[in-house]
Amino acid sequence: MCLHLGAAAVPVRAQPTPLFVLNSLDASVSVIDPVKWLEVKRFATGKEPHHLYLTPDEKSMIVANALSDTLTFVDPKTAEIQRVVRGIVDPYQLRFSPDMKWFVTAANRLNHIDVYRWDGTDITLVKRVATGKTPSHLWIDSKSTTVYATMQDSDELIALDLASQTLKWRTATGSLPADVYGTADDKFMLVALTGGDAVEVYDVSGKQPLRSRVIKTGAGAHAFRALGDGRHLLVSNRVANSISKIDLQTFAVVDSFPAPGGPDCIEVSRDGKLIYVTSRWARKLTVIDVASRKVVQQVKVGKSPHGVWTLDHAKRQ
Repeated sequence: MCLHLGAAAVPVRAQPTPLFVLNSLDASVSVIDPVKWLEVKRFATGKEPHHLYLTPDEKSMIVANALSDTLTFVDPKTAEIQRVVRGIVDPYQLRFSPDMKWFVTAANRLNHIDVYRWDGTDITLVKRVATGKTPSHLWIDSKSTTVYATMQDSDELIALDLASQTLKWRTATGSLPADVYGTADDKFMLVALTGGDAVEVYDVSGKQPLRSRVIKTGAGAHAFRALGDGRHLLVSNRVANSISKIDLQTFAVVDSFPAPGGPDCIEVSRDGKLIYVTSRWARKLTVIDVASRKVVQQVKVGKSPHGVWTLDHAKRQ
């Protein structure tokens, strides 16, 4: 045995966590190596996986399979399937409450929102709430009291009281509202208008919402993701093939990035240097360098790539 005294310890570099891309029309998930920029694995899910979310204990990534009425639990580090939960009706979008007690799904096809209790392992349905046409995306406030949801085909934003699972209010929006994002102080909700070219900002601090302004971004404004610096928010413009950077202090667009192929969902690397976006019509994951504003990588994936996610992501606010 050789013992080398005084030698500096060689740090063990952690294995990078993979990127996950949901292939909505292939009923599969592509697993991407973020160093080699290759698809290293593809595993089957239920039909029409659209969105995914991390469990509160960070031990599982949940893939919601809307047409199969299932949730697929996956290890976010190894990409191994852990279990499949059945009987979850039309889970298009999903979200846990910040207090980790509630799990909410939006049934895009069947026009309802389901509110479940979460005990740390399993979910139990508490109430099914009828909504407007085609509930799309969800947001839950920081106090875990209110669920906000967009109604894609009835052009509305609604608010539900989480404790009683009852409607608090609904308000008309612009055309085809998709993703929704709440500011850290819970005062404003931003709604992306896929049928238009803008993001609407609603003041939700009172008993009734007030539309305070409209931010022009680009045609087909669709999905949000925080840049991770506590100030800026990204929105994909699916028709304009761009991503806009919004300053949440001024509610103004301060930068823009090219995003070819119908940009959909966005993820940001932990250091904030890279933007990952699914190019829905091009069947690719696109990687954008923030500093240079250039596309630096594209990786072929499956049909109609929708959600993208990695455990090694930037802060969500």
